[in-house]
Amino acid sequence: MPKTLRRKGREAVVQALYLSDLSGETLEEGLAQVREHFLLERRARDFAATLVRGLAPRLAEVDAMIAEQAENWRLDRMGAVDRNILRLAVYELRFCPEVPAAVVINEALEIARRFSSDDAVSFINGILDSLRREMGRED
Repeated sequence: MPKTLRRKGREAVVQALYLSDLSGETLEEGLAQVREHFLLERRARDFAATLVRGLAPRLAEVDAMIAEQAENWRLDRMGAVDRNILRLAVYELRFCPEVPAAVVINEALEIARRFSSDDAVSFINGILDSLRREMGRED
């Protein structure tokens, strides 16, 4: 699948996480709303759905991993966009070993550049790089 389709799928997941955060709906419901309001190519939608199916039942575990890495930052004090970019990237780092760590981190940073701030890019990079080293993902 072309890189842009995967990024579009990842962006849809971040948007679904954001909607879920704000509305209290499930991640699956958030993704359904994203799919309803944004035109996504079928392969991007399918990729997003695959990520959501894997992430949804592991969200608490992913949040705990982020909280452990983000010294002096509680999850609820992070910007919602940044928190949700981290959630997706940490899920991929931990549970998708077929995706190289460098790709996961680069995709997260590109999404942060699009949806957040320069400060967020540095913050996200620091957390993900620290977690990557802790996990021994040198691929």
